[in-house]
Amino acid sequence: MSKYQIAETKTFEKVKKKIDKKLYSKIENFVYSQLRENPFYGSNIKKLKDNLEGYYRYRIGNYRLFYLIEGDKLIVAVVDFKHR
Repeated sequence: MSKYQIAETKTFEKVKKKIDKKLYSKIENFVYSQLRENPFYGSNIKKLKDNLEGYYRYRIGNYRLFYLIEGDKLIVAVVDFKHR
C-alpha cells in the first residue's frame, strides 16, 4: 500500500494555533504517521455516517481530529479538531 500525504485545511490551520503545543506534537509525530500508513482503519479511527458521510474521525483522548480521504490522490485532508 502506498503512503498517503497529509494536507491541513485552512480551517484546521486556524484551530492549530489554539492547540496546546504538546498535543499538536503528538498529532504530528504519532497520529499523522498512522494516517500515512492506513487512514481507513485503526483502534482510534471511526468512519462517520449520515450527513458526515465520507469523513473520518481520529480519537485523541477527549479530542477528535476530523479528516477526509482523497483515495485517488493518496491525500488525507485534515479538516478540524474539536474537544468532545
